[in-house]
Amino acid sequence: MRHVIIGSSAAGIAAAAEIRKHQKDAVIVMISKDEHVHSRCMLHKYISHERDVKGLDFTEENFFENQKVDYIQNEVISVLEDEKCVLLRSGEQIPYDKLLIASGAGSFIPPIGDLRTADNVFGMRNLSDAQAIDKMADSAQNVLVIGAGLAGMDAAYAMLERGKKVTVLEMSHRILPVQLDAHSAEVYQRKFESKGTIFYLGRRLEKTISGTGGQICRVVLDTGENIDCDVIIVAAGVRPTIDFLDKSKVEAGRGILVDACLQTNIRDIYAAGDVTGLSGIWPNAVKQGTVAARNMCGIAEKYTDTFNEKNMMNFFGIVTLYLGQICTRKDEVVLTEEDRNVYRRVSIREGKVTGVLLQGDISNAGVWQYLIKNEIDISHIKKNIFQISYADFFSVKADGEYRWKCEGQNFKF
Repeated sequence: MRHVIIGSSAAGIAAAAEIRKHQKDAVIVMISKDEHVHSRCMLHKYISHERDVKGLDFTEENFFENQKVDYIQNEVISVLEDEKCVLLRSGEQIPYDKLLIASGAGSFIPPIGDLRTADNVFGMRNLSDAQAIDKMADSAQNVLVIGAGLAGMDAAYAMLERGKKVTVLEMSHRILPVQLDAHSAEVYQRKFESKGTIFYLGRRLEKTISGTGGQICRVVLDTGENIDCDVIIVAAGVRPTIDFLDKSKVEAGRGILVDACLQTNIRDIYAAGDVTGLSGIWPNAVKQGTVAARNMCGIAEKYTDTFNEKNMMNFFGIVTLYLGQICTRKDEVVLTEEDRNVYRRVSIREGKVTGVLLQGDISNAGVWQYLIKNEIDISHIKKNIFQISYADFFSVKADGEYRWKCEGQNFKF
């Protein structure tokens, strides 16, 4: 059996390891544009010089040799499903019996002014982005970050670590609008501002002004305000990397469309990770790669873990975790608890926890994820909700076995 994997992402790496577990003699070929395997979650640490290229590699030492995976550094420009092969930019055709597309997602650069053509504008998704930013940052002073989501704030933090003057532009009226509520976002904003970061919130980029050499030196906002810049980092959204499927019959919408077994509409072609649009978090990408690999090996399994509403951040030593839905609906009850160093927020609908945000202390997070993921009814619990623990749902029998206390409710870990 010959398995070809497009992309050295978390999903692709997990798939390769899983295939080798079940098929010791199979041929596994991984094709990637990247010279080095890297975690996109850690790119900002490369820019800030906290980690080098080796420190971004999340695979075990000698992974490709130990797993007998042939790594080809090249770019796939087309999938020829009728011939069951992929075409590389080098002109080489790589045949497959089973194909996994795990090409991830790339930065979306808005078509405004010269953003897509200027050579001092970068996304924040690949090692090549981080390397280019790192090189230009040596001589740059004014850095503009477009987008105040998690990737944008990571980039801003890294540039502060490099001693740069950082400006952040965001269409929303607060930073981290998807991940945090107004209170917890303000905690981080004040910290960033204390380090010199300037925020333009609730504003849009209107046009760009380029100087000599084809670089953008200033941008103009919809309010008429001007921002000088030497480097621009765009973290305003992503798009699945599927350009090479333009002439293929593989169906895609906002991502590659897959069934419960992660197979596309084309037999023997599977997809996993960010390219499917199913989830944007690392653990889910790994699970998808694993499930896809098992199906490629003939082991029927469905991907069922669709819980992806989880993320964690840590800026200036302030750790924050959010689970579930952060945006509150009118029919939800919101409870908060706060002291000098800790902020907790829980939203409840019809007796079930729909979202939790923990800032400053993320202990007990496993309990909250368990409640949200399994839609557990907590209306029977009368004590302070912020003191909930597993003991409220389980008791221990004399023989040490755990017993579920709440009749009529199902659960899974």
